[in-house]
Amino acid sequence: MSDVIDSDGFRANVGIVLMHGEGEVFLGRRSGGRGWQFPQGGVRAGENLEDAAYRELHEEIGLLRSDVELIGCTSRWLRYRLPARYIRRNQQPVCIGQKQRWFLLRLKRNDVTFDFGRTSEPEFDQWRWVPFWEPVREVIYFKRPVYVRALMELAPFAFPHGQPALPPWWGQVAAAAYRDAPLAPASID
Repeated sequence: MSDVIDSDGFRANVGIVLMHGEGEVFLGRRSGGRGWQFPQGGVRAGENLEDAAYRELHEEIGLLRSDVELIGCTSRWLRYRLPARYIRRNQQPVCIGQKQRWFLLRLKRNDVTFDFGRTSEPEFDQWRWVPFWEPVREVIYFKRPVYVRALMELAPFAFPHGQPALPPWWGQVAAAAYRDAPLAPASID
């Protein structure tokens, strides 16, 4: 796979918020118990973003385009910087973070089976359904600002008749996310 890394060092990436029922979302545990997150992955050279989202959906959790419907996507790139300890300086070009477009997908039926063995190095080893806002609290700290922005932007698509109330912990966790995260440029290219 050839990663698409822009001139600022940000890797093009898609993120997937997968909903079912009345608004719970899929949260996967990274293999080896290394935290919880949404499915996400790099965009290949020449690949359009929607195709990348469906490819990642299949590779990471074994679902096909026919298993879901596209509800919405973020209007621009959302970026995060990697903390220095996660930057692989021996790879060229050096990737300092990710720029992501997020896709909101809804399962067409609830009886799907997730398959994490579609690649030689599975991303996830467990999964669960959680309330819509919960992933903000559970994702690794440097991704939290992007999760906040993505979920806030996608909530009107997910809940056209009124989104669920923010949980009591939201203000503290969201504020800490912005305070503790490495800063990323604001450009939207």
